Amino acid sequence: MLTLVIASRVGPLPRLPSFALSCVLVACATGAAMPASSPSPLLHQTLPEFRRSAVSGGALFDSDAQRGHVVLVKFFAKYCAPCQRTLPSVEALHREHPDVVVVGVSEDDMEDDAAEQVQMLGLSFPVVLDRGHALAGKFRVSEMPVAFVADERGRVVWVGGPEKDAASMRAAVSAALRE
Repeated sequence: MLTLVIASRVGPLPRLPSFALSCVLVACATGAAMPASSPSPLLHQTLPEFRRSAVSGGALFDSDAQRGHVVLVKFFAKYCAPCQRTLPSVEALHREHPDVVVVGVSEDDMEDDAAEQVQMLGLSFPVVLDRGHALAGKFRVSEMPVAFVADERGRVVWVGGPEKDAASMRAAVSAALRE
């Protein structure tokens, strides 16, 4: 059992209902929990494997080689305005957490459109083109923007669909890093 002792030099602290105090104690003891995920058949399943060349530089991205790292897979397209608004936050997360593997999956039909997005937004993580939408099928993507977070074991622990914001994505990555 955890005992909490609080001393105050300015006077007594307000009384907290026991439920509120227990919630504070649980959050402090265990860290923030994984935020709610969007529904997905991939949740708690192994991240689908894929190997693709990046659109800029042509380096091969191999998802299976990323085991042991938290992985963020972000699907987007040039024609998807909400996707365009979310990519800067993915780039910021990538720069702040170099230990997290981030890969973008462009659903554009033309490689030039994907490469233009990389250049225009200054994306420093690899972006692969999903020719024929094969990856969208493997990941069961039905709407965008969508992101998948996998833990170090390669298990999908969070899916962020269009209703999830950048703060939820950051919280999911942080929770996966603590697991």
